[in-house]
Amino acid sequence: MLIDFVIVGGGIAGLRAAIGLAPASRVLVLTKADPTESNTGYAQGGIAAALGDDDSPAIHAADTIRAGDGLCDEAAVRVLVEEGPQYVRELIDWGARFDRDDNGRLALGREAAHNVRRVLHAGDATGREIGRTLWALTAAMPSVTTVNHALATELLYDGHRVTGVRFFDRNGVAQNVTARATLLATGGAGQVFRETTNPPVATGDGLALAFHAGARMADLEFVQFHPTALNLAGAPRFLISEALRGEGARLIDTRGEAFMTRYHPDGDLAPRDVVARSIAREMESGGPVFLTLAHLDARFVHTRFPTISETCRQIGLDLARDRIPVGPAAHYMMGGVATDEWGRTSLDGLYAAGEVACAGVHGANRLASNSLLEGLVFGARAAAAMQKKAAEVVPGGRLPRVDALDLAPKSAIEPEKRARESLSDSGGEAFSIPDLMWRSAGLLRTATGLTEAVESIEPMYQAALMRARRDGAADLDSWRRLNLTTVARLIARAALRREESRGAHFRADFPARDDTHWRFHVIDVR
Repeated sequence: MLIDFVIVGGGIAGLRAAIGLAPASRVLVLTKADPTESNTGYAQGGIAAALGDDDSPAIHAADTIRAGDGLCDEAAVRVLVEEGPQYVRELIDWGARFDRDDNGRLALGREAAHNVRRVLHAGDATGREIGRTLWALTAAMPSVTTVNHALATELLYDGHRVTGVRFFDRNGVAQNVTARATLLATGGAGQVFRETTNPPVATGDGLALAFHAGARMADLEFVQFHPTALNLAGAPRFLISEALRGEGARLIDTRGEAFMTRYHPDGDLAPRDVVARSIAREMESGGPVFLTLAHLDARFVHTRFPTISETCRQIGLDLARDRIPVGPAAHYMMGGVATDEWGRTSLDGLYAAGEVACAGVHGANRLASNSLLEGLVFGARAAAAMQKKAAEVVPGGRLPRVDALDLAPKSAIEPEKRARESLSDSGGEAFSIPDLMWRSAGLLRTATGLTEAVESIEPMYQAALMRARRDGAADLDSWRRLNLTTVARLIARAALRREESRGAHFRADFPARDDTHWRFHVIDVR
């Protein structure tokens, strides 16, 4: 199968890239499940952009760099904040319905570590609204073909450049697609951890694809743990957006007392890593932690946060009146496939954008609501770079047109949870990587725990690698198992190597930030 460009992933970064590539090219978008099942659709809070009268790209950059705890690439941050407003306005022109005030102006919210209100939102389902807008535009483009329920397993490499991708369609049939350039936009890897806000598809497939092809990886120890996921026995770990605290919600202990000012002067709006660790400490010493909005107007609460309100109602809680039990959960990868400011990786022909990539904009800790902005900005920039490079690969024009793709769906592939729940070690004994990673490489890390994780995962990784290469063509679970194990191995090894605490990476045995020895990016922990 021959195509101009192939994009692996159907979230905000992949779709924005497809829109940029479509006018002059044939584009194939591979999605792992249904089109709406990505981290983009699960993003509740909003998208940050310097659009307010009291804001500017410089102020947004300062907040981003401060949150990044000394490890942001400042040139990449400038790209993000300076180009972000134009791409957000573009979304609005395309029909994105962000909330507005009584005067028709954009209603800007505030979240943790932002010094001004700059977060655009669509209720508490901003990612879903952005996804709807981009999918509607993409669907109307005849040059874009989408294949749902496709599992990418390997990048095609001719010894000099990446030439495409190998994937299995929803029938379990292997397909090779050759392209002038390949973009990874596969999102995050929250399913590596037992407690996560991410959907089942977030198993780090793009990270594994790039790693096995030999691409450089960066900062994989930096995993953001969102401080407020629903923490109720028998209920899913549903995200309780940071936007609630931006509107005045408070974190309280079992006595009903607010406690965050004991840990940080910004209290409930401290950076995410601080809030998450503070909650963990409170839970260790005093029991459950709750979020309360009871002091706010009930009608406002239910209107402003309809999705969260309805989810709470379904489990017997009133968001506006009841104490909502919360706790940390794995949420976002700051590290990923190392890229420049145009999404270019260390492999010719391979690009990455969005959460799978690491351009350095987040440093050691992502500023709230910068994730959707990153996907938008760098998805567009990657498309521009891919077009420019493609003209050099095939001088004088396009690749031959493909009139039909033999990808008619018949039956869905098995869900991701099988690979997540049934990983085995080299001896065949059932062993849960998500449990191990949550316990040993989660919010609070030590050399002892990380060493346990590394030593336990290594034989599992080697076994998964051999199995996938031996019979992966007939067993899709082999590839899912390999991807999840690969990413867990990379995170644990990187976290063990970094002997300091910075941003989202906290080592109890090295609790201080150490700029003298560790103010650099950990690259290629193989």
